[in-house]
Amino acid sequence: MLNKQGRPTQPAESSTEIGQGSETYSGNKGLNLESPLIFEQGLDGRIGVDMAEPKQVESRLGSIARKNPIGLPDLSEPQVLRHFVRLSRQNYAIDSGFYPLGSCTMKHNPRINEKVARLAGLGDLHPMQPTSTVQGALELIDSLAHWLKTITGMPAVAMSPAAGAHGELCGVMAIRAAHEAKGEARTRILVPESAHGTNPATAALCGYKVDAVPAREDGRMDLDAFAEKLGPDVAGVMLTNPNTCGLFESDVKKIAGMVHEIGAYFYCDGANLNAILGRTRPGDLGVDAMHINLHKTFSTPHGGGGPGSGPVVLSDALSAFAPVPFITHGDNGFDLVEHQEGQAEKSFGRMKGYHGQMGMFIRALAYMQSHGSDGLRQIAEDAVLNANYIRVGLDDLMRSPFEGICMHEALFDDSSLKGTGVTTLDLAKALIDEGYHPMTMYFPLVVHGAMLIEPTESESRQTLDQFIGTMRYLLEKAKAGETEMFEQAPRFAPRRRLDETGAARHPVLRWVPETDEEEEKLSQAS
Repeated sequence: MLNKQGRPTQPAESSTEIGQGSETYSGNKGLNLESPLIFEQGLDGRIGVDMAEPKQVESRLGSIARKNPIGLPDLSEPQVLRHFVRLSRQNYAIDSGFYPLGSCTMKHNPRINEKVARLAGLGDLHPMQPTSTVQGALELIDSLAHWLKTITGMPAVAMSPAAGAHGELCGVMAIRAAHEAKGEARTRILVPESAHGTNPATAALCGYKVDAVPAREDGRMDLDAFAEKLGPDVAGVMLTNPNTCGLFESDVKKIAGMVHEIGAYFYCDGANLNAILGRTRPGDLGVDAMHINLHKTFSTPHGGGGPGSGPVVLSDALSAFAPVPFITHGDNGFDLVEHQEGQAEKSFGRMKGYHGQMGMFIRALAYMQSHGSDGLRQIAEDAVLNANYIRVGLDDLMRSPFEGICMHEALFDDSSLKGTGVTTLDLAKALIDEGYHPMTMYFPLVVHGAMLIEPTESESRQTLDQFIGTMRYLLEKAKAGETEMFEQAPRFAPRRRLDETGAARHPVLRWVPETDEEEEKLSQAS
């Protein structure tokens, strides 16, 4: 909190105070600069740009028009710029360091992709342009669609879904439309217990009852339990392969056959395509629908500030039900089919405005073309190699709940921390002090105290060795009973350790004034 002279009214509480025994007058610690809340910096009448008073017009909002000022702070341009630059420095990004989040595929984003996406004629496209003026853009989308179908061995693809969960929604809506076209009203979808949380959520959103299928001791879906749950009311199964334990479902073809035998459909969660890219085609495994996270596998800015993109590949059985719009190629060039008529008569309709995330399409196609078929195959091979390098590098100190080789992510439980007083959360917080974003914690839920680490293919052996060394150092400290460093962690981050549980259960969703002047300002704004 600053006073009217711009000085702190009390020493700033920064985690860097812990263990350093000193404070600074400004609240800053070297280049770790404090930035008060933007509302605390405002001063009535301060402006960044001189503008003429706007012409008064009669509001068309009637009784719902705002009667009082909105309550935003008055700031100069340098204040605004410095505030958000300081906040941006507190972010961790793939451009800063290794990002070991499991199930997220936080890989390097090649700069050539970013350059191509900003080319004139691509970066300045507008979705309302007539199709005659965007033939190149439509050709680019069509080319990307072709390669997505080639890579997956699937005959059709819906390009418009905005990301993974949206893609799931697209696939399940296509499954529902296919059953309805046959006059069937099926009510259940089978989902493994280790599935991504969006899988059961999507099925429920589409009106289905979610029936969970347990896993075997080896981390794969229990086929006997699966067979017992099959019946004429089952619409389909939603399976991730490789699954969320980082394991390949080796019975996947048998599962597909069992599903198809009862007239149901096989939805495969494609979040983990990075592990099988160029090695296995989902279409050959009997998959009917699968979303592809372009912002994961094909290196668009996942975690780098960009939107997601989740095209959905479809089998012959579901292709007629794909959402509009989709691209056609005729004698007069490329065109968009935007209505449920003609060849789109069976479509379940539109999922979103326009035709998807164009910037992501450009980046993904550039990524594919720069790697080529051999490079795409190497991505999966190196991703699996890196994950197993981490698994083996830690297996004498940490326990993998499932034996054998993993796929693109290494999974550990918290049994190695038993009796130390250190938890998975404590270990993750200590990693922040070491300069790492923590791994995925407590997921999948079927593993106690889970730690899921996905290095991707773009990390070097040197990076992995340093991460393994850091993990070993922390684990040895925990086993030696040196728990204070874990209880206080993070000590060197811009903020001290937060009470995430308390914040989730009792969120503060508005600024709370602390002075009469601030109370008056808030009252006027509301």
